[in-house]
Amino acid sequence: MIKRLLLPFLTVFAFAGAAHPQQAADTSTPDGLVKSVVNDVMTSVRADKDMQAGNIGKISALVEQKILPNANFTKTTQIAMGRNWSKASPEQQKVITDEFKTLLIRTYAGAIAQIRDQQVQFRPYRGTPEDTDATIRTQVINKGEPIQLDYRLEKTAQGWKVYDINVLGAWLTEAYKGSFNTIANQQGVDGIIKTLQDRNRQLASAKG
Repeated sequence: MIKRLLLPFLTVFAFAGAAHPQQAADTSTPDGLVKSVVNDVMTSVRADKDMQAGNIGKISALVEQKILPNANFTKTTQIAMGRNWSKASPEQQKVITDEFKTLLIRTYAGAIAQIRDQQVQFRPYRGTPEDTDATIRTQVINKGEPIQLDYRLEKTAQGWKVYDINVLGAWLTEAYKGSFNTIANQQGVDGIIKTLQDRNRQLASAKG
């Protein structure tokens, strides 16, 4: 179930790295940050054949360097967990966040290999300097077909951070909330941890 939920989001998210290079963006604005990350990922992947072939080590390093510093993954996990987040101890929350992040990175490896000539079109952002939450709307053009891909960001003391993505009208956190609720209702918070850990072990074995 988790793999089925992840692939549509991560595949399109990887395509977002295939935008054509543009001049340096102003990362102090939410749209500028997204454009900067997109272009950085594109440049890195197109210059490295190993990442295009799905090298998990190099892709993990890319994600750690280019994407995670610009993301609030704890908030992503908290929203996806919904009411189950408050039921988890601080130790469980950390484990779930780490395992969820690892799962996304490992799944991301397969999507990275598909980056070729896709392009991204950014729709105009009409926010104000006072905004603390923003949605950046884009379209990924893949073989002539437009795919909706939006980013939700929040303004923090460290700058703008991405915490959710929307593909074809479905937000990643909402898609996961139902899955996590089902597991928690049947097996508790520990069941979510076990499901994530089992999936990560399977992906690690497949890569090995």
